[in-house]
Amino acid sequence: MYVPAHFKSEDLTQLDWLAGHDAFGTLISQVQGTPFASHLPVLYRREGNTVVLSGHWARPNPQWHDIEGQRALCIFHGPHAYISPRWYVEPQKHVPTWDYAVAHVYGPVRVIREAAELEPIVASLASNYEAGAANPWTLAGSNPGNRQMLRGIVGFELRADEVQLKFKLNQNHPAGNIRGAIDGLRASGGEDSLAVASLMEAAQVRAMRD
Repeated sequence: MYVPAHFKSEDLTQLDWLAGHDAFGTLISQVQGTPFASHLPVLYRREGNTVVLSGHWARPNPQWHDIEGQRALCIFHGPHAYISPRWYVEPQKHVPTWDYAVAHVYGPVRVIREAAELEPIVASLASNYEAGAANPWTLAGSNPGNRQMLRGIVGFELRADEVQLKFKLNQNHPAGNIRGAIDGLRASGGEDSLAVASLMEAAQVRAMRD
């Protein structure tokens, strides 16, 4: 993706945050020579600088048939928000823009077909999203016949060989404009607007620290 220097990050803790913020990723590869995307929940783990993603498709999804060995792309979408020039120190000198955070994770894909490897993927996904429930659903505690449903899915593991992080947060503007945008976002409300405002403030703190 296009990543101007102002908005580029190599801090993998920001990838940690993005994957935690919204782990519903977009996995892109080639199917019969044509770009193909699947939208699915992704398990994320990082060991030092090593990033590994895993998840599964429904077996009828054609993406798994020839993805093995391809260099695929998984996108994590972070919060995004419209930025009005009304919030800047000199509004008439600027135009509207859009601020956002996004990660592109590239790497070869290994297809997982064996139940012994599929079961931990399904169990971990459920554990992530059942956390905090009074009576969380678990695969181990469910009907034993549910394990037969593993035959209806195919898993994957993507081991990253490149990570691109773009946090477009008005870093190319003077402090007065950034402050005005933060205040404008907070006043407008909405989950994404508030999240982008928080990211902008964090970016300012990092810039001062650096």
